[in-house]
Amino acid sequence: MKLLKSIILCALACVTLGLTSCDDYLDVNKNTDAPDYVEGYLYLAGIQQAYQGIYWDLRAIAPLTQMMGTSSYTNFANHYYTAASDAGGEAWRMVYWNQGMNLENMINQSVEAENWTLAGIGMAMKAFSWDLLTKVNGEAPMKQAYEAGRLDHQYDYQYDIYPQVREWAYKAIEYLQKEDNSAYGNRIVNNDYMYGGDKDKWVKFCYAVIARNLASLTNKRDFKEKYYDEFIQAVSKAFTSNDDNATLKIAGGGADAAESGYNNFWGPYRGNLSYSYFQHDYAVQLFTGTIRKYDEQGNYIQTEDTLELNRQHYPYQLLDKQITSDTLPDAGHFDPRRLVKLATTDSSKYATIADREVLRSLYYVGSGFTGATGPIGTAPSFWGRNAVSNTTYDGAGHWIYHNDAPYIMATYAELLFDLAEVQYKYGSKSDAFETWKKALQADMDFTASYIVAGTFDGNYRQGDRVTKATFNTLAQEYLNGPYVAGLPMSDFSLSHIMMQKYLALYPWGAIEAWVDLRKYFYDIQYTGDYPKYLNGWDKTTLDQKLDTDPTKVYKGFWLQPAQVQGRKSAFNKDNNGSPCFRLRPRYNSEYMWNKGNLDALLPIGGQELDYQCSIMWFCYPGDMPTSR
Repeated sequence: MKLLKSIILCALACVTLGLTSCDDYLDVNKNTDAPDYVEGYLYLAGIQQAYQGIYWDLRAIAPLTQMMGTSSYTNFANHYYTAASDAGGEAWRMVYWNQGMNLENMINQSVEAENWTLAGIGMAMKAFSWDLLTKVNGEAPMKQAYEAGRLDHQYDYQYDIYPQVREWAYKAIEYLQKEDNSAYGNRIVNNDYMYGGDKDKWVKFCYAVIARNLASLTNKRDFKEKYYDEFIQAVSKAFTSNDDNATLKIAGGGADAAESGYNNFWGPYRGNLSYSYFQHDYAVQLFTGTIRKYDEQGNYIQTEDTLELNRQHYPYQLLDKQITSDTLPDAGHFDPRRLVKLATTDSSKYATIADREVLRSLYYVGSGFTGATGPIGTAPSFWGRNAVSNTTYDGAGHWIYHNDAPYIMATYAELLFDLAEVQYKYGSKSDAFETWKKALQADMDFTASYIVAGTFDGNYRQGDRVTKATFNTLAQEYLNGPYVAGLPMSDFSLSHIMMQKYLALYPWGAIEAWVDLRKYFYDIQYTGDYPKYLNGWDKTTLDQKLDTDPTKVYKGFWLQPAQVQGRKSAFNKDNNGSPCFRLRPRYNSEYMWNKGNLDALLPIGGQELDYQCSIMWFCYPGDMPTSR
């Protein structure tokens, strides 16, 4: 299909741009099987479209963050998987193959021709892709990645990859600020599906990449001394509104699309969010303000009101101090993002999507780790039914689970949450509070922008479950209420920042949410600089901070071996008790062709059964261990 697209692009270039005749255009090829030279701008669209691979890997990563449960990628949900599979290997494939030499050629050709805009866009994408790769996979061959004739590739460590990512981003900015040697016409505008050739937005994107890269280092002991100033400078020059968000536009079209892949990976037409992935119970607890309380033995405490599941009563007692919202019906206590980001089978109320009181009464259920059944019932599909998605009932989908929705790559709200975290830990708590409120407003605006209020046929609703106007009214009530503007400064905590960031990232930003969860070591209880065997976990159990512990960041978040009800199941014995801290490199390259260099990795060798448990450099407060 990629070859067919290249041929189509070449033909379109001849017809629409009037560069030369098609015969002359094809005469440049000395190789009869493939082009010897491709104009730089013709690489651009294909390189960008490879970013849909991020959503492919979310099938593995969203379950690791407890954003999604899954009956498909169950090994990842269980924090253990073997090397002999390409599942969860899409970031690796994207960087080294889908983009790979195509991106290198585009950059190098453009630099040589002094086509600086195209060179800058290419270098910006390179920085973004490598930042993503190292956050997912950790160590990776970087210096030797594209050396011609090399049959094996030595790995570079994160402490070398991280600054290189920022160097590429700064180089991209330098290129983008140069004057081009030639006019592009519509060549970039028509092939840039992210920013349509807008150089100013690409510069902001570069600074966003830098800020994101540095935000993952906030637990480093030397962050204030080494990274703080650079972060503040970068975030101040990055996105200034949702208009700057990094999104990848797609054609969409459902069944009318020329290719199935023109539709969003999460839209109902492609069926990838069918009934194999569910909204996890933890995510539902955060959106609905229903984090559970446990007794001294770690068991749920039943409510005294009723054991019946209904919209007025919850079967278990809830944590006294919820962080994101609660179950009170009063204005301001209800987070309307649940209406859009989550699904419900509460279909008897679907006919009314503008009545605030009806919308507040809708009922949400989350799944377990590897099946739809959670602690309080059965979770629906992401389209709101306990069945496989079906375009007859689901139409074009809703929100970013829509055939025509763009891929979301980075947002203004996300960067504001990053800034709030840095301000809270290294600056002013009052500044962090104001930034945090702006971040919540930004995510409400972002969420509203993709609402597609749908139709109701008496059985199923197609489209979103709320009108944009009603959502905005509910959002303003929430932002003015006790969980945002009305929150006492004395109660404002790091949990408020990180848990709200988690909700803003749901579920498109699971990779960055996983960065944060690992950065805070999953709230494991340990002593010293980092958790390890017999200091945080043993073969069968894992110690996590109690929700009442003020140092616990993610209230209500429990890994499977945690000793609370609904957990208490050990990881695979080969994990040696540890949770997962990275995905393995792609099997069909590294584990077939590069085993020797995998073996040499520290602190856990890349062929060891627990390599996925090897802690990332960005997590360590200091240097990573240099021995096994």
